[in-house]
Amino acid sequence: MIIKGNTGDWEVILGLEVHAQVHSNSKLFSGAATDFGSEPNTQVSLVDSAMPGMLPVINEVCVEQAVKTGLALNAEINLRSVFDRKNYFYPDLPQGYQISQYLYPIVGKGKIVLDMPDGTAREVGITRIHLEQDAGKSLHDQSPVNTFIDLNRAGVALMEIVSEPDMRSPNEAAEFMKKLRTIVRYVDSCDGDMEKGNMRCDANVSVRKIGDKLGTRCEIKNLNSVRNIIRAIEFEANRQVEILESGGTIRQETRLFDADKGETRTMRTKEDAHDYRYFPDPDLYPLVLTQDYVDKIKKSLPELPDEKKTRYMQQMGLSAYDASVISADKTNAEYYDVVAKGNDPKMAASWVTAELFGRLNKAGIEIDKSPVKAEQLSGLLKLISDNTISGKIAKQVFDIMFETGKDAAAIVEEQGLKQVTDTSAIEKVIDEVMAANQDKVAEYKSGKDKLFGFFVGQVMKVSGGKANPAIVNEMLKKKLS
Repeated sequence: MIIKGNTGDWEVILGLEVHAQVHSNSKLFSGAATDFGSEPNTQVSLVDSAMPGMLPVINEVCVEQAVKTGLALNAEINLRSVFDRKNYFYPDLPQGYQISQYLYPIVGKGKIVLDMPDGTAREVGITRIHLEQDAGKSLHDQSPVNTFIDLNRAGVALMEIVSEPDMRSPNEAAEFMKKLRTIVRYVDSCDGDMEKGNMRCDANVSVRKIGDKLGTRCEIKNLNSVRNIIRAIEFEANRQVEILESGGTIRQETRLFDADKGETRTMRTKEDAHDYRYFPDPDLYPLVLTQDYVDKIKKSLPELPDEKKTRYMQQMGLSAYDASVISADKTNAEYYDVVAKGNDPKMAASWVTAELFGRLNKAGIEIDKSPVKAEQLSGLLKLISDNTISGKIAKQVFDIMFETGKDAAAIVEEQGLKQVTDTSAIEKVIDEVMAANQDKVAEYKSGKDKLFGFFVGQVMKVSGGKANPAIVNEMLKKKLS
């Protein structure tokens, strides 16, 4: 994103800090549950509420999920990492500090490849992933005069995934968020549901004249949708350019995005690391992993989105677009793999991306709730392949399947939709059409070859769309020659 200013062009520099809630049944340092939507303060242990003498105990599942995510991002796994106390005050932070990681995170440098809408690819570096506990939640809408505290979320495990400042436009930041969400869903380390707050991000935004050193950055906190990420970055970048062009300076600060007004506003002056007074948590030993432990997790990883996309293109002949669309969501890919098994992969891709996705989008239904199961769509494609029905009839059958959930074979049988392949029956229909259109026959024989499509259409119409198109074409050519 280049912003045209009165003094020249400005380049936007972006990095994201993504907070992804770890998919686990209990919290990072306690056995309290992590279920979403429970009554306030019903999932709080003595550890979460910071009662005196309570000691944290690491949740191994959370460690495994962080390692899994790091491996999926081609990142270094640090066999030794340290938990620190990050000291600051929030009303919903019972301890008065957050247990996090600073100098020695569990995951080091990695990378993520973005598939941009224009077909290009962009590589963005991952600086680190560290584990930390979440704070609780302040409820401001329960009383006109009081703020209430819900500690259900306090102590829930988060992975903070920090990118390098490699992005240059709001759209790249949006694609980064979408690709990261896809990856964590593939490995099942995070639900990736931004509406529930399971995944949110802070955007670090700065601007500079092209070729200059990096400018002062501002951090926009708690962006909870891809749309708001784009809107917030666009506003903030333009705000900074306006200030610099008018001779002002940018203060390093933390800002909030007001989605209703579409603008950012100051939250607080940005703290530096020393302001948090990090020091190793005395109640937790350094976390030490073995290489065997990491290798076992690596072997358990599923086929990842980029690997799946490559396989779809190289082994199944899909276009880059279809391969990207299908592999971008784990559930979509699992559905497609079932449909494609035993069918033509390209035909399967066309039916999934065009016919199925089109109907699901129109009905507002997610693919895992589709009234047509993958096995059923596979069965429909087999009826096309073995010439039981035509492609045109198949779309009518699919409409009925979508409405009723019935199998294709049952619908074809009930409604008598089997394709006619009997040449004598097709010949009879052709003779009827030619007899009813003698003038068109004469015109065709005089050189108007384009009328051939008319005859095909008439035969298909008279046969109710059941005549095999290939046989119709072949027989018509002989009859009209």
